[in-house]
Amino acid sequence: MHASHGRDALGWTMARTSGLLLGQDAVDAVLGLLTATALHTVPTATGAGITTSAPDGSRTTVVGTDRTVLAADALQYELDEGPCLTAWRDRRTVRVDDVAHDERWPRWGPAARGLGVASSLSAPLVAADSAVGAIKLYAAGESAFTVEEEATTAMFAAQAGVLLAAAEGFRRGGDLGADLREVLRRRDLVARATGFLMGQDGVSEDAAFTHLLALARRDQRGVHDTAAELLGARPRGR
Repeated sequence: MHASHGRDALGWTMARTSGLLLGQDAVDAVLGLLTATALHTVPTATGAGITTSAPDGSRTTVVGTDRTVLAADALQYELDEGPCLTAWRDRRTVRVDDVAHDERWPRWGPAARGLGVASSLSAPLVAADSAVGAIKLYAAGESAFTVEEEATTAMFAAQAGVLLAAAEGFRRGGDLGADLREVLRRRDLVARATGFLMGQDGVSEDAAFTHLLALARRDQRGVHDTAAELLGARPRGR
């Protein structure tokens, strides 16, 4: 699926969320919707899930689309290694083209291959200055994910991280209205910064967003902070 379609799907999810968060089963509904949207945004993926912290501090898969996702994740938690955990710890997107032969996770990779997982793509969920978890996509074929899909997943995770934080705030009985306002504010920052780069550099929306991600990685900052700084530096009247 093209990156612009991913943005459309994410926008639809954000719009749906404002109503879902008012229901009794809000948290489960939001996380399920996020995962389903991620899976459909990247059609080469065969499974998706979200990892975050359990109340006792352990890692847990709060939503998984199938048993393979749950089993592959459980191996990461048991072995304390794997691409999803690395994405969370290092706050960076991690793509694996061949899990069985990737030397970064010598125990998890062969075990995951035995479950039918051949490649994976993971991105951290970042809210404010903290990584609150990671979203991951698994595929049955090797080299299933492209550079464009890395950018699409990073874009999705940048928004989903704030949304997950809002859902957790609802779970704890916090100020949901403030959380939702922050979600929308950050989403608007990224959209306006992308538009600014399109006009400044004369490039497409996809190229502008990729440039924004590159700036965030270079400065080791969140994409929302980078967008805010970019807009703050924008000359008046432009």
